[in-house]
Amino acid sequence: MELNIVNEVAALQRLSIRQLRQRFADLFSEATAASNRTWLIKRIAWRMQALAEGDLSQRARQRAAELARDADLRLNPPQPKATTTTPLPEPVRVPAPIDPRLPPPGTILIRPYKGQLVQVQVLTDGSAYAGRVYPSLSAVAKAITGSHTNGFLFFRNGLNHNKETA
Repeated sequence: MELNIVNEVAALQRLSIRQLRQRFADLFSEATAASNRTWLIKRIAWRMQALAEGDLSQRARQRAAELARDADLRLNPPQPKATTTTPLPEPVRVPAPIDPRLPPPGTILIRPYKGQLVQVQVLTDGSAYAGRVYPSLSAVAKAITGSHTNGFLFFRNGLNHNKETA
């Protein structure tokens, strides 16, 4: 490629989409509705090179047409290759927003259930019951009752903030 064409291609990078369309129309003698910057630059650069150094020979065009007829049509784009050289960054854990209906962390919720007194401690990241930490009051209520239960309804009387420091 001549130095002149290299400079022209570099100048294309600085043009707006409207200017690239105009340059395309000048070189191809037809307008385009394309607005993909990369495609426009590649097509314009190819045309500039073809005009400066000559286009494909008739023999090359015929061979390309033969190859295109014999080639299998790709229905799906190629899948990106997985790179094993750089590990993916660890996902950032975003804490769930604290439900404003919950009492402050450290609060002990007390509720009688089937003749026993159930005690649950509210934590910053869930609720503690029977030596386990659960992500929500509903999860605690399910562990206690064995069925899906709304945790706020299950502990409705205990949500009167029975604050005890642990």
